[in-house]
Amino acid sequence: MTRTASLESRLGYQFRRVALLQQALTHRSYGAPHNERLEFLGDGVLGCVIAEQLHGRFADLAEGDLTRLRANLVREEALAGLARTLGLPEALRLGDAELSAGRDRRPSILADALEAVFGAVFLDGGYEAARAVILRTYGAALSDLDPRAAGKDPKTRLQELMQGQRRPLPEYHLLTVRGAAHEQTFEVECVLADKGLRAVGSGTSRQRAEQRAAEALLADMVK
Repeated sequence: MTRTASLESRLGYQFRRVALLQQALTHRSYGAPHNERLEFLGDGVLGCVIAEQLHGRFADLAEGDLTRLRANLVREEALAGLARTLGLPEALRLGDAELSAGRDRRPSILADALEAVFGAVFLDGGYEAARAVILRTYGAALSDLDPRAAGKDPKTRLQELMQGQRRPLPEYHLLTVRGAAHEQTFEVECVLADKGLRAVGSGTSRQRAEQRAAEALLADMVK
């Protein structure tokens, strides 16, 4: 099975014009036609689908709260995470410079490519097809959405959880810093000493690494 066919299977959509999917997966560093116009289109379609879902699911929420929830669902990190789940990094077409940096290094590239894929589905199959792909891609991120917690970053959620349980606050320890000064990767450990729990996260800044460590630890706590 080709990479695009495998991706189509995970998306739950088969393209009639496969060239649209190829374009959606093409970064400008690779050449033209690239995915920037499709990204623009997909961003609009995604915003519409998410707004529709939130409006229908949370009838009592004010406009400001709905806006906050939508922003949380379509932020760069959220989209990049969904792109990784779909296996998008392996399907991307990147120029040599981006390839040397690693397919999975820049969340912005993954987020833009996923929006471009949504735009490609819209052009190929219409709004309902794009809506179905978006809802399938988001899955539990939408169905299990808690409006009281959404919009808060993982470090804040973990800290509030510990405060609510009257337990010691999480501790963060920098483990390693790798790479040249202009492209460093930080690895941080998050520890809940009284629970004997720890998790590690990495990112292009210490803050991002701490957030990912906190997110991993939160995920471990609900297993």
